[in-house]
Amino acid sequence: MTAPSDALWRLIDDDDPTALTLVVDTPAGPHVRRIPPAMPLPADAEPGIGAEEAAHTAAATWGMPDFVFQSSLTRKGSGQRELGDRLLLSGKRGAVVQIKSRTVQPKGEAEERAWIQKVTAKAMRQAKGTVRTLRLMPSGMVNGRGRTLSVAGDAYEWLAVSLLDHDHVPSDTVPTWDPIGIPALTLTRRDWDFLFDQLRSTTAVLDYLFRVAAEPPVALDGEPVRYYELAAADAAAPAGDFDSGLVGPGGRPFSTPLLPQAPAGSGVTRAHLMIRFVLEDVATSMLRDTVTEENRLTVLGDLDRLPVGIREEWGQLLLDMLDEVVQVPDDHVKWRSRRQLHEDDGGYRQMLFTCATRFGKDVEASFGSYVMLRHHQVGERTGHPEALTSLGVMLTPNHDGRRPWDTTLIRIEGPTGLTQDELRDFEHMWPEGDTA
Repeated sequence: MTAPSDALWRLIDDDDPTALTLVVDTPAGPHVRRIPPAMPLPADAEPGIGAEEAAHTAAATWGMPDFVFQSSLTRKGSGQRELGDRLLLSGKRGAVVQIKSRTVQPKGEAEERAWIQKVTAKAMRQAKGTVRTLRLMPSGMVNGRGRTLSVAGDAYEWLAVSLLDHDHVPSDTVPTWDPIGIPALTLTRRDWDFLFDQLRSTTAVLDYLFRVAAEPPVALDGEPVRYYELAAADAAAPAGDFDSGLVGPGGRPFSTPLLPQAPAGSGVTRAHLMIRFVLEDVATSMLRDTVTEENRLTVLGDLDRLPVGIREEWGQLLLDMLDEVVQVPDDHVKWRSRRQLHEDDGGYRQMLFTCATRFGKDVEASFGSYVMLRHHQVGERTGHPEALTSLGVMLTPNHDGRRPWDTTLIRIEGPTGLTQDELRDFEHMWPEGDTA
């Protein structure tokens, strides 16, 4: 047993040197994390295609299928060119994922290292070409729900991932490649599956990949160890300074590590799943005439930015608020709400979760006025309303037996343009310090 840090131990099984079990010291006591092998390849597919499908399945199941895009073909001269094996897109970040599979019987360690080096360099060149092509001309890409979106290269900050499907990676293998002009890193499929299973958020996985791409590379199959090293550092780091007064009376600072030590959702599963349920509501709802699939992806990305470490707490809060708002006399409406504000990419993001007794045009209009007012107030306090985005989510109990609640959303970016009369009316309706 070796101890790479005071908070992490790696256990080696003498009978299976590929097995990996980590024991992590956390404030709640020791946590044992066994890192399983990558999920099996589909039995009905060739190994190379099967590796692509398995990587897609992991990202779509533990993340969201809406953020995972199938490869697309674009014309190049008289032929066609594939744009990446898979893309991950969320918010302003994107990853080109090139998947390389060892389809023949492995040879000696020297030969295998040479093969890995060769395909890694090729994968990085292909990723560079994909980004260059997308920057020259947007391309229609199909996400995991079968919806086509136009992807413009200049709309994203890009990362290249060389993803290796190999059952016998020689120990301490660290591939190298020539710089390609964007961040890049290599993973095995076990690394990939671990990250999505650990975080259960595509946005959080993308943030992690961008973070470690700026660090010195680690050996293939070593990503779980690096993750827990960083998670231990996050847990020990002091909370940053934030002016909780920006949200108004009653605001209080909170802090959560970016990287949870226990797998996401390992505690109160139903509460953690609440956020996934809301994401699914947005992903599967009918779009209004003025709303596009690109708009839907933006909203999903905003929702998926809710920190992984507080999703169970917020999920339980939503469950409690839903139970509470139905306990009122007929013809009355009760509101409950919680807000979060954080700095992000040089601006601010505000998330407003609200539960109300019933759905109706009057309730929907009141919810819209609440989100607009709180957006306006926070924008004024920051002094940069143009750099503020607010996403409001309202849940209302549904009694038709088909679903437990209805979900309503409103997203506001930049100044609201509220008139003085509107502002006065909204402030009268929603005084600060009330439950909503």
